[in-house]
Amino acid sequence: MSSQTSGIDPVGVARPADLDGSVFEEKPQPMSDEGDHQPPAKVTKAVTRPGDRIFSGLATGSGVFVVALIGLVAIFLILRAVPALSNDDENFFLYNGPWRTDDTAHMHFGVLDLFSVTVFVSVFALLLAMPVALGIAIYLTEYAPARVRGPLAYVIDLLAAVPSIVYGLWGIYVLAPAIAPVALWLNGNLGFIPLFADSPVNIAGGGNLFTGGIVLAVMILPIIAAVTREVFIQTPKGQIEAALALGATKWEVVRTTIIPFGTSGYISGSMLGLGRALGETIALMLILSGTSVAFGWSLFDSGSTFATHIASNASEFNNELEAGAYIAAGLVLFVLTFLVNSAARAVVGGKGRA
Repeated sequence: MSSQTSGIDPVGVARPADLDGSVFEEKPQPMSDEGDHQPPAKVTKAVTRPGDRIFSGLATGSGVFVVALIGLVAIFLILRAVPALSNDDENFFLYNGPWRTDDTAHMHFGVLDLFSVTVFVSVFALLLAMPVALGIAIYLTEYAPARVRGPLAYVIDLLAAVPSIVYGLWGIYVLAPAIAPVALWLNGNLGFIPLFADSPVNIAGGGNLFTGGIVLAVMILPIIAAVTREVFIQTPKGQIEAALALGATKWEVVRTTIIPFGTSGYISGSMLGLGRALGETIALMLILSGTSVAFGWSLFDSGSTFATHIASNASEFNNELEAGAYIAAGLVLFVLTFLVNSAARAVVGGKGRA
């Protein structure tokens, strides 16, 4: 029997046969000589239509516009603040006394107390809101029944739509009387700790940073919860199923898979909430009763943040120099929020590279 009918190569290697017994014949590829070069393939260029150019121009222009707008705001603040700072007889960053800007030739103002109160109440609110927001995000993504998940997420997101003035009124007239016993107990039993020390402000009245911080935490809660929830939902299903296949419990899946995956989003949402807290005005202005006493780093102190101090004295801007003193405070707040957002992006970028 010949090799062509038996499906056996001359060297004894079997070749694949068709269903009817015929053998597939491999066609040798034509080989080119050394001097026979194939012409290079033509590179097809993408077709650019007028609509593409318009869209690209609009997208680029939008990005440039935002950067330019931020730059113009910064330039405006600097130009308006410098003349007032040149007439300030105090150290702008270290002075914590009362502001006296009537005599524009010899003004007395500084931001030490404003900076301290703003950072203190914002960080306190952030510490209250972060664990609650994390728990909400975990519950909505992993534990909540389908019929509860949607309505509950909607209600939480709706908190972000409540006006600031409503939060302020609720805080001073409803929340403050309700938490007054807690504040008095903390002051009476833990007063030796500076955080709960006595204050010139009436603790039972509720016009202090303790009440303001809780209200602020409620205000930033939906921002942190919404961002964290959306990031947790993006956790790859393959990683979750792999953890479950290895015998992990629901909590172990959350702890070892979902939370590590969503850490950067959690931090981003928290920094967005912190930026919101740093600039809050009306709610804190209604709650905090301004005092001329220096801030003592107690939760039961009162005082003014950058935003509340500027808003409460806006009616007294009689000339450019007096207004410039408050614009200088606004410039510090502008830089502070910029640094917070930059730090958040650095942290998120580091997590992404890791």
